[in-house]
Amino acid sequence: MAIFALPTDRSELPRRLPQLLAGLLLYGASMAVLYRAGLGQAPWSVLNQGVADLLHLDLGATVLAVGLLVLLLWIPLRQRPGIGTIGNVLLLGVAMDGTLALLPTPAGLPARAGLLVAGLLLNGMATGLYIGAGLGAGPRDGLMTGLHRRTGRSLRLLRTGIELTVLATGILLGGTAGLGTVAYALTVGPLAQFFLRVFTPAPARTRNE
Repeated sequence: MAIFALPTDRSELPRRLPQLLAGLLLYGASMAVLYRAGLGQAPWSVLNQGVADLLHLDLGATVLAVGLLVLLLWIPLRQRPGIGTIGNVLLLGVAMDGTLALLPTPAGLPARAGLLVAGLLLNGMATGLYIGAGLGAGPRDGLMTGLHRRTGRSLRLLRTGIELTVLATGILLGGTAGLGTVAYALTVGPLAQFFLRVFTPAPARTRNE
């Protein structure tokens, strides 16, 4: 069995590669928008913070360690990495840093709330774009799609359950959350499922649902 997930029809690559790149760059940008909103970090960031504080580790090392542990969960799910998995690691931070450099910190709650809504929508769209390309998901999104294939449950319910579990665990470990954190946990699943339907070609969508 091949280690990396690649399309059987290589003629699809000219369409899929730009879609993957756009999705990954938009994903990193969406995280920057959510960060600038200042209304709470994403659930996985809450978990990373809690683990880092508990074990007295650097946050960067904790992010890497948690990501590797999530990848290990792919093994029983028979989830395979792909170009998108590597791109997730290499591009998200660059896109986030670039967006932060251009996006000013908003003044006032209405502006921050607007950024939160924009960030959530952009994050859902970016997830649909890059996973819909079919070239491999990032560690956390791959956990969602792997569970979907193994259990047949909806992506919306699985992603929401994962995010709420991660959020609760992070808070118990001492991580800090806010209104934006809860909004992310409750909306990212439905948004991801909606945009996956939009950006996944019909034959692949039929196989995966």
